[in-house]
Amino acid sequence: MAQNTNGQRARGPVNDPKTGKFANAGAAAGGFVGALGGSIVPPINVTVNNNRNAARAGGGGSHAQSLLPSPEFTSPAQVRNYCNTLRAAGVTLSIEVAMAAEILKGVLAAVPDPDGRAFGSRIRAQKVARKMQGAANDLRDAAKKAAACYSTFQQEYEEEINRVRHRARKPQQPVINWAQQ
Repeated sequence: MAQNTNGQRARGPVNDPKTGKFANAGAAAGGFVGALGGSIVPPINVTVNNNRNAARAGGGGSHAQSLLPSPEFTSPAQVRNYCNTLRAAGVTLSIEVAMAAEILKGVLAAVPDPDGRAFGSRIRAQKVARKMQGAANDLRDAAKKAAACYSTFQQEYEEEINRVRHRARKPQQPVINWAQQ
């Protein structure tokens, strides 16, 4: 066997299809992730709300826009719509918050440790980002529970739903087309 530059035996040829098939895949992926990590910049949105004059002129406060529909549960369709909207919002927000946690960890890791400890800045950044990652996990769990809520609703109220469903969709009788002879 050949020896590499460290004096260790090489495990086989890198291009051997049986042994070295994915020898450089890890290095390529690591290089891509390392390059990508340095280029991610968190977006900054600045929103200015000036509601002082609008509240005085209109006589009432403005209603904030919500991610969810109003909680009016007068039909199974409204229950389904609310649960599906909550699930979709939870999934989307959990992904965004998880990404924000990673960005926060990267930004805070660059702040030098005041005590000069080795890896101190990374440890501090991890402690802070762990809380935001927990929020992302909670949002993901909320999405799961919203889907489970509608599933349980269907199971518990199956009889009532089917009773109305059968009345709403009457089976169609075959129609004879007398014009076709």
